[in-house]
Amino acid sequence: MVRLKIQQLTKTYPNGVKALDSITLNIANGMFGLLGPNGAGKSSLMRTLATLQLPDEGQIFFDGSDIVQNPQEMRNKLGYLPQDFGVYPKISAFDLLNHLAVLKGLQNKNERKEQVLSLLQQTNLFEVRKRAVSTFSGGMRQRFGIAQALLGNPQLIIVDEPTAGLDPQERNRFHDLLSEIGSDRVVILSTHIVEDVNDLCPEMAVMAGGKLILQGKPADLTQKLNGRIWRKIIEKADLPYFTAHYSVISTKIVSGKLNLFVLNDQIPAAGFEAVYPGLEEVYFSSLFGPVNQNMEARL
Repeated sequence: MVRLKIQQLTKTYPNGVKALDSITLNIANGMFGLLGPNGAGKSSLMRTLATLQLPDEGQIFFDGSDIVQNPQEMRNKLGYLPQDFGVYPKISAFDLLNHLAVLKGLQNKNERKEQVLSLLQQTNLFEVRKRAVSTFSGGMRQRFGIAQALLGNPQLIIVDEPTAGLDPQERNRFHDLLSEIGSDRVVILSTHIVEDVNDLCPEMAVMAGGKLILQGKPADLTQKLNGRIWRKIIEKADLPYFTAHYSVISTKIVSGKLNLFVLNDQIPAAGFEAVYPGLEEVYFSSLFGPVNQNMEARL
């Protein structure tokens, strides 16, 4: 069942940048991945959904409520982890989470304490609950961010670039946590890290230049691209030639050798080999393919 409906959402900033250009999305319960490079408009969309800014045009409905007209309806159901969130120095994780719970409207002291301790346990921060959040590592701070986003049992959770800068172990911990909370509510994961979406999200979309350029299930998108991705190992000095003559979507150094990836409906030339696409190839094809503006139609 669709819970979040975004219809023709548009936002232009005073400097003339069109951050959102007629975005339309339907999102049901579970993890939804929003991929895109820096500057794609992802954070602008997240801020608009979080009612931190109004759109110029378009509508947002959550559980049937018009969020643009009644933003408090969304705020009562929202948990939000922005890219950067500040913390008070010298305040323990327990005290800060308790303070945030008060601000979120959890007035009953006993119920509030029970929820705060439960969330610290769920995010694996119970043992460090008396430490100042300002002393936490990046991964611990992000897990604390999820804990505060979960206060009040929100039905829509937005996490914006949550794993950027995390080491592999913390990233895995964070993935496990997101998977755990994503079953009975809408969780939107906004990121430029393809692996995050591949590991977590049964539904995804790609944004670029403020527009939605691709949407679907990762497995379907990779399957439909099968037979159109080709790889060739080349010398670095030859890269300008291949870039000029072929639809290069990405390059990658593997074991010290430069691997070139090309989008084409048939083998481009001798020496190329077919590659079964992963989500990374889907992503790069949508961004850098020769007709990326029509990629959704082609896939």
